[in-house]
Amino acid sequence: MHRDTILKPSSGWTMLTINVIALFASVALVVTGGTLIEHGGNSADIVGIMLVVPGILLGLAAIISLRGHFIVQPNHSRVLLLFGTYRGTVRDAGFYWANPFLTRIVVSLRLRNLEGGHLKVNDKRGNPIEIAAVVVWRVRDAAQASFDVDDYQLFVKVQSETAVRHLASEYAYDHGDGEEQTLLNHIDGVSLALQAELQVRLASAGVDIEEARLTHLAYAPEIAGAMLRRQQAEAIIAARQKIVHGAVSMVQMALEELAAKQVILLDEERKAAMVSNLLVVLCADHDVQPVINTGTLYT
Repeated sequence: MHRDTILKPSSGWTMLTINVIALFASVALVVTGGTLIEHGGNSADIVGIMLVVPGILLGLAAIISLRGHFIVQPNHSRVLLLFGTYRGTVRDAGFYWANPFLTRIVVSLRLRNLEGGHLKVNDKRGNPIEIAAVVVWRVRDAAQASFDVDDYQLFVKVQSETAVRHLASEYAYDHGDGEEQTLLNHIDGVSLALQAELQVRLASAGVDIEEARLTHLAYAPEIAGAMLRRQQAEAIIAARQKIVHGAVSMVQMALEELAAKQVILLDEERKAAMVSNLLVVLCADHDVQPVINTGTLYT
């Protein structure tokens, strides 16, 4: 596997000055030599040729050398190759000059977002669900990203989708057993697990995962209705349990207060009737209409 070898190329400004001077010198040599050839004699022709030829060669060398200049933007890198051989990576921003025959590959080191589409998968219990995630990533090693995978951006996309599918199969959508984590109720834990798995999968591409988080989670349309009814039933049962628990506590408090303050002495039959009436009032879905009893419980 390839690893970044950090290079410090020559200053681009120094080499630019040298190249410009070389170009002017080349022009001067060619013009001077041409003038001598045009107006001089045999000896002047020889001197002129001796000036023109080096002038042309110097100009060609300067033009080729100008190709060696390159710029590295902030949060970018340049991977340098010489005839197919990796020579190193330039990561510091600036204006540089290197061998003009080097091939320079630009690799961005900036943070990137990958927002995955909605995937239809089965959770741990086999229920079809829809899930999507966003992944924040950056290139850590430009050489790895360039040489160890075919297309590192496509590699990140495919591996992210694979990791999300695998994650969904490892967790239930909701209602885990005991302390079992679920996709719906343990978003932070699930996101950390997704980030850890992606980091392992993408290490070979020289990529770091900064964050991975679920952005969409729902039952698949074909079972969404049934699951909604189940959730509604569970919510109603939970609400009823709280209502009954509160009603029993209130009835108990009422009986204890009446007995403690000796407001009225109730036998067991009257207590049972009172408890029944209070529970009906406290647990009813609608307002209860009072019924005035003009008799007694015994008539």
